[in-house]
Amino acid sequence: MNRLNIKKLTIQPLIEYFKKYLPLNSDEIISLSERVTRRKIKRRQMILQEGFVCKHYTFVEKGCFKMYGIDEKGTQHNLRFAAEDDWVADLGSFYSGKPSKLFIEAIEPSTILQIEKQDLLYLFVNSPKFDRNFRVIVEEKFIELQTRLLQNFSSNAEQRYLDFLEQYAELSSRLPNTQIASYLGITPEFLSKIRKDISLK
Repeated sequence: MNRLNIKKLTIQPLIEYFKKYLPLNSDEIISLSERVTRRKIKRRQMILQEGFVCKHYTFVEKGCFKMYGIDEKGTQHNLRFAAEDDWVADLGSFYSGKPSKLFIEAIEPSTILQIEKQDLLYLFVNSPKFDRNFRVIVEEKFIELQTRLLQNFSSNAEQRYLDFLEQYAELSSRLPNTQIASYLGITPEFLSKIRKDISLK
C-alpha cells in the first residue's frame, strides 16, 4: 500500500467531508493527514473544560458531544450538539487564546479527529483551499447560532422543540430528555408535556 493510500485510511471521514466543499487533492490529503490526531473518547470525558484554552478544532468521526456552560446557580445550559461529520470547538477561545467559559463533553463513546491551531494555520497559509473550506464551515456555524438566538426570543417552547427535531433529526432518539431540555431551556417534565401535546395533535 502506497503512502497516499495509508494516509487516506487515517482521515477518510475528513476526505469525504470536504467533498461537500472543495475536494482535496493528493498533496492536500497528505498534508492534512500529517496534522490530524485521532483519539478515542469515553462517555462523559471532557475535551474542553472551563478555564482552559481551546487548542483544537475537533471533527466527530463517531459519537456525540455537547457544548455547554454552567451559570452561577450550577445549572447546565447546552449550547449545541455535535455528532458524526460535524465540528465542535469554542471558536472564541481557539482564535483568541483566552480561557474558555465552556465545556465540551462526550455524551457517547466517540472517535474524533483533531487539528491544533498552529497546524490549521499552516494549512491555511499553504493551501488556500483549506482557508476557503474552513471559512464556509465557520459561516455555517454562525448562521446556525444566529438562527438559534432568534428562536430563543421569538418562538415558544413547542416551536423550539420542533426546530430542534429538524436540526438534530438523527440525534433526537440518542439524546436523554435532560440534555434536550437543557438545550431548549425548559425542564424535562415540560419537555414530556410538549411531546405528549404534539402526539395528540
